[in-house]
Amino acid sequence: MSIRNLQSLFQPKSVAIIGATVRAHSVGAAVLKNMLDGGYKGQIYPVNPKYSTLLERDCWAQIHQLPSAPELAIICTPAPTIPALVKELGERGTKAAIVLTADFGGKDNRSGAKLRQSMLDAARPHLLRILGPNGVGLLVPELGLNASCAHVDALPGRIAFVSQSGALGTGVLDWAKTRGIGFSKFISLGEGNDIDCGDVLDYLASDSQTHSILLYLEEVTAARKFMSAARAAARNKPLVVLKAGRSVFGAQAAFAHSGSLAGADDIYDCAFRRAGMLRVFSTGALFDAVETLGRARPLVGDRLAIVTNSGGLGVIASDALAEVSGNLAQLSSSTQAKLHAILPAIWSHGNPVDISGDAPVERYLQTIQILMSAPEVDAVVLLHAPTAMVSSTEIATKVVELAQGYERNFLVCLLGGAGVSAARAIFDKARIPSYQTPEKAVHGFMQIVQNRRNQALLMEVPALIEGNFVPDRSCAERALAQAAGKAFLSEIEAKQVLSCYGIAVATTRSAANIAEALQMAEEIAYPVALKILSRQIAQKAEVGGVALDIETPQALQEVAASMLRRVQRLRPDATIDGFMVQTMARRPNAFELSIKVVTDPVFGPVLMFAQGGDTAAELAEYAIALPPLNQVLARDLIERSSIARLLGGFRNQPAANIDAICACLIQIGQLIADLPQIHQIDINPLLADAEGVIALDTHIRLAPLPSSRQLERMYATDQASARVARLAIRPYPQELEERIEWRGETLLLRPIKPEDGAQHLAFFRALDGEDLRFRTFSRMSDLPMSQLARLTQIDYEREMAFIACRQLADGSSETLGVVRAVTDPDNQSAEFGVIIRSDLKGKGLGYVLMNKLIRYYKSRGTQEIIGEALSQNTGVQNLVRNLGFEISNIPDSGTVRLLLNLRPESTPEKTSASSLWPWSSAG
Repeated sequence: MSIRNLQSLFQPKSVAIIGATVRAHSVGAAVLKNMLDGGYKGQIYPVNPKYSTLLERDCWAQIHQLPSAPELAIICTPAPTIPALVKELGERGTKAAIVLTADFGGKDNRSGAKLRQSMLDAARPHLLRILGPNGVGLLVPELGLNASCAHVDALPGRIAFVSQSGALGTGVLDWAKTRGIGFSKFISLGEGNDIDCGDVLDYLASDSQTHSILLYLEEVTAARKFMSAARAAARNKPLVVLKAGRSVFGAQAAFAHSGSLAGADDIYDCAFRRAGMLRVFSTGALFDAVETLGRARPLVGDRLAIVTNSGGLGVIASDALAEVSGNLAQLSSSTQAKLHAILPAIWSHGNPVDISGDAPVERYLQTIQILMSAPEVDAVVLLHAPTAMVSSTEIATKVVELAQGYERNFLVCLLGGAGVSAARAIFDKARIPSYQTPEKAVHGFMQIVQNRRNQALLMEVPALIEGNFVPDRSCAERALAQAAGKAFLSEIEAKQVLSCYGIAVATTRSAANIAEALQMAEEIAYPVALKILSRQIAQKAEVGGVALDIETPQALQEVAASMLRRVQRLRPDATIDGFMVQTMARRPNAFELSIKVVTDPVFGPVLMFAQGGDTAAELAEYAIALPPLNQVLARDLIERSSIARLLGGFRNQPAANIDAICACLIQIGQLIADLPQIHQIDINPLLADAEGVIALDTHIRLAPLPSSRQLERMYATDQASARVARLAIRPYPQELEERIEWRGETLLLRPIKPEDGAQHLAFFRALDGEDLRFRTFSRMSDLPMSQLARLTQIDYEREMAFIACRQLADGSSETLGVVRAVTDPDNQSAEFGVIIRSDLKGKGLGYVLMNKLIRYYKSRGTQEIIGEALSQNTGVQNLVRNLGFEISNIPDSGTVRLLLNLRPESTPEKTSASSLWPWSSAG
């Protein structure tokens, strides 16, 4: 990912228009007109050898004749001319270009592909960034920059709109302008050959002019990059996505438009949720979502109370809430008593609260006050239909004053048009979300709820190791090596792989003939199940190749002979290798579940969970998650499945052990992360009851290990890095764990994990106030849970935190120190901070952690490590000076800048930790 030189794209001081013209209906003419009409204050250089002037402006024949290097170029010339133009622009010093040309041909067009690559090759030596080709361009209304061929300009605003479709983008521009909606940036990505969605999201995440981001997507081409950028952006501001290609026909149309496989839509849905994005399904909902989220307060829960002066509106809103699985607050007897005291006797006596059509302003206020104070209510929506008895404007004025005194969310629906326009303006000025229909109000509230859920999920970064689970990867790799060259593992081989990862499986033995089957059955004990053994027969039950509950040797001999005859008759083409004899799992209260792993062409391995059994799995709607998982993510996957409610028990059916199901999902997730040879897994049924889980039937399909060329495409250097590269979310980097000897004891240096929350809070509370001030530049009395989550649940793709841990006698561990750094999207610079527990300062632990951090960023190819410290913090200055950092004062700030150049020629000699202990007061 890279935001290098994107500043020159979004804030250029000068712009050249290559191919500018006045020829009617041409791209060059449209761009020239838009640039001149937009009010852009920088230099504009039209370039076209056919003209000496254009619209009373000088026009230059060639790029080299321009009086200065344009920071941004807009290219409107035919495709064959573009590589040479990009090369000339790069040599002149241009940092960004927008290629509007649309005649490159489809992505499968060889000549077009060659031109694209030539264009990128010409730009690369000069670090020149390219937006497009085949897009509409870029608008930055605040600068008056309309570097586009759009038919309409944009109003200034705080919303960034990013689109993979130029035509839809211009339609949104038109739609938004008529409704007075403005933009901070409008970006048409075109084909995204260089600057793609991930790059733009990285830039917008830290753009102070952008408060929310709207995204129209047809495809994702670099899943890891997209997910990492989206997660970073969604943490800072609302990120709402409209994804095309939901239906089969839509997906076909998206493929015809973009030339790329879009991936399964439900997997996109899963990825958006995991990235913390809010998905909508229409352009109107796209802007409604931003309106809602931009004005919403932090949500404490999802219990909604509805106040209305129309019973019908209340019914409509209740139905809308039920349709989206919302939570209508159940009013307590105390709350109902308070309402009964102020409402007419005919009031609804429940939620929705119907205050009647003749309600005066005071009744509105009293009702809302009671509900906003009720502990069983998390948010309130007011549905108001205008009447002749009371002024809507007066209601709005008084309700705004009341609502602003509460922390809970308050939303309003004003039914009607001109008659409530003044009231709506009052709510808008107070930044209270207002809607025109009850359904929109409910959907607005549910967008807040869903965004909150997505944000909570966003904070969950998966750790590969959970609890006492220690996988035996070498065991699984040996089993896979023995099956090299096969497309499928045998069932016995598949179960062996699962066993290596701690998943309980039914004991299964293979037998070459009926005599061996009898022997195997004696060894594992009756009753047994018998299955035909043939690599050509995947669905054994379809040919009568499965028999259950065989109690005796005689029955086994008869069943085996009959099965053999039947299978040979039905599948004469199949090679019969013998039988499988399996112990019968007698678990009468067990649920039958199904766990699948499939490999998506975009997002890589995907976990699927649903009800199992012979027919249920074919009909089930699978819940989907991106691996690897941790306890919270596994539980979320289960709760989203169609069988979730049943697993809690019903009537005479005891509840299943949810923790055991979670553990199995986590183990499968790690198995997939570790073993790139595995392409698909199908476990059905997985029996789950109060005792735990056991896999009865398992199929594993293999795929060849990536070739050298595929490794290059995955940005992986070897098979080890390929294991991680194929996952959409980088898992916990276990390979970075390291045990060291420190002052006579063994410590574990490792990346921080989401599960370290309680341990990290204890560490924080052991720090004295002065150490905290030195680290945070402020005085903190405690660590809010939201901040604790951010510190422990990091995105390993772009940040790192190493902790030094000591194991305690009870098996738990404590944190002694932490060093962390955040890398910029270009991997040029990592900004660090380090802190040691206050009672351990001056003992060399700071050096140990800093050395670990420096080694890590050298291995990543990061160019420098930077930091900032208070001038009085001499301890950290002494520490980093002896590690090779340069220290310089930042004028008038009371701070110093710390810089370590990691370029190979500037790396300092290493210093031993022991030589630093006598003086180091930072660690």
